[in-house]
Amino acid sequence: MGRLATADKHGQPFAVPFCFVYEGGLLYTPLDEKPKSTDPRNLKRVRNIRENPHVAVVIDRYSEDWSGLAFLMIRGAACLLEPEEPEHARAVTALREKYPQYRMMQIHELPLIRIEPETFTAWGDLTAGLRPGLDVLGLMRGRRSVRWYTPEPVAPEQVRAILEAGRWAPSPHGRQPWRFAVLTRPEPKEKLAAAMAATWDQQLTLDGQAEEVVATRLQKAHDRLTGAPLVVVLCLYLDDLDTYPDAGRQKAETTMAVQSLGAAAQNMLLTAYGLGLDGGWMCAPLFCPEVVVAALDLDPRLVPHAMLTFGHAAKDPVRRPHRPLDDLIVLDA
Repeated sequence: MGRLATADKHGQPFAVPFCFVYEGGLLYTPLDEKPKSTDPRNLKRVRNIRENPHVAVVIDRYSEDWSGLAFLMIRGAACLLEPEEPEHARAVTALREKYPQYRMMQIHELPLIRIEPETFTAWGDLTAGLRPGLDVLGLMRGRRSVRWYTPEPVAPEQVRAILEAGRWAPSPHGRQPWRFAVLTRPEPKEKLAAAMAATWDQQLTLDGQAEEVVATRLQKAHDRLTGAPLVVVLCLYLDDLDTYPDAGRQKAETTMAVQSLGAAAQNMLLTAYGLGLDGGWMCAPLFCPEVVVAALDLDPRLVPHAMLTFGHAAKDPVRRPHRPLDDLIVLDA
């Protein structure tokens, strides 16, 4: 059970409890049987959706023990799904599997409300009581890359949860060939930004960019790093990996480690989004790993590869479109 909020063309809000199913990255909710004198298509929430398709859904968990409080808010676009549409039958089947009460109702003859999620905001421990195998496609679709954050800090327990998620990423031979440098205080972030600025300046100048353009880009890079409440520097650590007598296999071993570093980063970004935070991925350390090591006084055996920034988005970012799936499949044998 959750709550569905709609608004009419004048912005007047209207919220109702609702039953739903999450199927294939979409939310479906039925229009239950009504007295014959009431056409379900004239319900207030349906009229609102026709005038204004933007909706919000809140699914929460209440507990007398406040450590168990949690909620998930989904914003998206809604429309009415008529019974003759093929998608309608699949949604009805999923609803009846979730709610036995619907098996005795004629919801297959009535329209459904279909909601396409656009953003997800979560708070609290949403994993408590959830079944293994929960569909996380919606979480992946909702995550966005953020550059600018509010000053609000990331809570220590959230920092820990993000790092814990990185720890559980798959890795070659299970060796976890990465280490995390965690920056929450202003001083190390400022020191790192200042140390990297000289390299950025040199590289941008080599690109033939004008001085004023270089200055603007340097300032934005500085502000992006120092303005993030939490920065996690992802470092490659190869000492625990297998060694081979030939260069080819050793190179492959290193590549496997780099691939697993990406898996750790994705775990962290998705977990942060699930916690109601936003994140961004910066690859600047790849271009000056020694500078990063020196600025943070890290073990020289570490090779910084990326920085993940986390916090609360200062504004909604412009999302780049993703290629259609069929464009990405090069062989389907």
